Amino acid sequence: IINKEMSKRQTRQKLMLRMELDKFGSFFTAEELHEKAKKKDKEVGIATVYRFLKELKNNNKIHSYLCNRKVVYSVSEENHCHFICQKCGKTMHINIDSIDFLKRNFEGEICHFQINVEGICDECRGRK
Repeated sequence: IINKEMSKRQTRQKLMLRMELDKFGSFFTAEELHEKAKKKDKEVGIATVYRFLKELKNNNKIHSYLCNRKVVYSVSEENHCHFICQKCGKTMHINIDSIDFLKRNFEGEICHFQINVEGICDECRGRK
């Protein structure tokens, strides 16, 4: 969705990046977007991709999350939650549908969230 909120300067590369971005169904990294973009335009640099993503994030068009010490992006308001094993360090994505317990503790509106839950996985507990 390109509109006036984004930079007044709509370059050919920005238009191409937006088209490639729209092809992602879920979470993606700047590097993944860069790889797709390079197939369309070998001249597009990773710095251009990072500036493009920063602009979209600043205009609330995408969301960013931290996943395994790496920034991932999403065009949807999908939530990003993990279970992290304290023994082996394994990280698993989990689905948390409701955060009503959080909403009762403050005023405001939640648009998206990231939650990391830590514990011991079944494998480390000796269960298979």
